[in-house]
Amino acid sequence: MEFETFLGIRNKFCLEEADVTEGKMMHSPAIHYKRKVFAFFSKQDKMVFKLGRSYPLEQLKVEWAEFNPFKNKGPLNGWYEVGFDNHEKWEELTGIALEKIKTV
Repeated sequence: MEFETFLGIRNKFCLEEADVTEGKMMHSPAIHYKRKVFAFFSKQDKMVFKLGRSYPLEQLKVEWAEFNPFKNKGPLNGWYEVGFDNHEKWEELTGIALEKIKTV
């Protein structure tokens, strides 16, 4: 169910947004804008979004965590994961991440 939800979001953005394509991030299925990853599906059945370090996360009103795929390093700066418990926010967060990467 979790992966199908991600696929639906990815398909929608790929169809509706110019320069948005399917891709990979650390061997996981991802969503790219001009070949840059802005969201992906993690192996822990969560969606991960590149929102940037300065994004006002308290405005999201959703449970999130810094994304840390490493055992001996800190989290990836500006990347946040949201579990399936909050999947109703995944599409909105994908849109936010897309708008953020368009300005980079």
